[in-house]
Amino acid sequence: MIRIADLSMALGYTGADLRRAAAKKLRLAPEQLKSLALVKRSVDARRKSDVKFIVTVDVQVAGSEDKLLARLRDSRVRPAPDRSYKMPKAGALPLCPVVVGFGPAGMFAGLLLARARLRQIVVERGGAVEDRQNAVQRFWQDRALDSECNVQFGEGGAGTFSDGKLNTGTKDERIFFVLQTLAEHGAPEEILFEAKPHIGTDRLPQTVRAIREEIRRLGGEVRFNTKMEDLLVRDGAVRGVVLACGGVRETLETRHVVLAIGHSARDTFEMLCAKACIPMEPKPFSVGARIEHRAEAIDRAQYGAFAGHPQLGAADYKLNVHLENGRGVYTFCMCPGGSVVGAASEAGGVVTNGMSAFARDGENSNAALLVGVSPEDFGAEGPLAGVAFQRAIERAAFEAGGGDYSAPCQRVGDFLERRRTAGFGAVRPTYQPGVAPGDLRAVLPGFVCDSMAQGILEMGKKLRGFDDPDALLTAPETRSSSPVRILRGENRECPTVRGLFPCGEGAGYAGGITSAAVDGLRCAEEILRRSADFSPHPDR
Repeated sequence: MIRIADLSMALGYTGADLRRAAAKKLRLAPEQLKSLALVKRSVDARRKSDVKFIVTVDVQVAGSEDKLLARLRDSRVRPAPDRSYKMPKAGALPLCPVVVGFGPAGMFAGLLLARARLRQIVVERGGAVEDRQNAVQRFWQDRALDSECNVQFGEGGAGTFSDGKLNTGTKDERIFFVLQTLAEHGAPEEILFEAKPHIGTDRLPQTVRAIREEIRRLGGEVRFNTKMEDLLVRDGAVRGVVLACGGVRETLETRHVVLAIGHSARDTFEMLCAKACIPMEPKPFSVGARIEHRAEAIDRAQYGAFAGHPQLGAADYKLNVHLENGRGVYTFCMCPGGSVVGAASEAGGVVTNGMSAFARDGENSNAALLVGVSPEDFGAEGPLAGVAFQRAIERAAFEAGGGDYSAPCQRVGDFLERRRTAGFGAVRPTYQPGVAPGDLRAVLPGFVCDSMAQGILEMGKKLRGFDDPDALLTAPETRSSSPVRILRGENRECPTVRGLFPCGEGAGYAGGITSAAVDGLRCAEEILRRSADFSPHPDR
């Protein structure tokens, strides 16, 4: 196959148009292309008068590809790389590995172990995705929080109730395998070629359920509503886990644990921290609020006269500024045509997040507006100082919202003028279960608010209308990433506890669905390599 990069295509291009453009690039007739596959497609909106797609394709041609490449000598035409995933050889283990957590990291670790026919047990403290959807809806509609099954805990992890965004800064050959696997299990096929792929909150549940079913079909065990209450360590190695389900405790012997607990498993962090043998440290993360605009305003700012074109959908953005005070302010997890939702996992705390359906056809668009914070900002020492910092903000928001899980919400104009919001303008809040107009300075630290205010003004210079006085800030956004890092070595194993593999976002080694899934694969690969040493059949 030959890869052709950077083909410029009109928004309404057809398959025949793309074939002609690829053939022209190779100086061939269209009929000389034996096959053509879309590899990547992105929107080029740098010129608002000429918004277009930039497309990369893989083609197979009649005749010698080597001779054709030698004749062209074009840096944008080269041999297509092999994107197939090569699984390590597997053997056997004397005891089943245990995967703790069934978000993206735990899910892909469990799937890889299952496909290698290495039986494993996956435990997830929250419910199966269908039960979890019911629990989340009860919270959003009736404000009844289930602290074990919510937006943070349950099958699929926190990303299940988000935009299902799959773009990542991670450069790893496993990424395409992750995307392929998701598509094979019901995710839209567009994720295989869109430059900014997403699945959508409405499509994610069926995908994670299908992966769970494959794991079980291959002999793996997946247990929901099952919490790891203790990790058993002896002589510097994992010896087992203590599980709790429905008031019943069980001790499970194992020598390998993939710790994929997610960024909100604070009680598990506390349990691990109490074990002096497991090295942990506070990690920088970010806090702020969700900023919400009318989707049509963002579309016009990004696409000009092409706003509303059926091939474009709702526009996104990604902004960042570095302030004179040394702080970084940036947008994160932008949800075009989406809504802001309650994402609490502890009683007495308010947490916000954003989500979009696959169609991204909601009235508003939102993103996290975040300020970086470091351990020096936490006001305390110890591995869990960042957790305490998060919790204090979330509890302040609960009080400011009236104590019923309403989120404090402020117009941008009022926020910039340091004025309490009494009512809303052109942008109406979407947050479920409800908002309380107020002042975010009663919730977020002063340095965070000051940095956000400066950031909004600077970002307004980059994206027209970002600083619209009627835009809304709904707070707080505190769970952008884990406040803790559980240390591990190059082999992804805890350096002081053999057989323990801190994994994914909760352990501090990923930031989103795709990077967490990749980290889960890496940890599972290490277990597979070790299993080969135990195998009575080394040629398997």
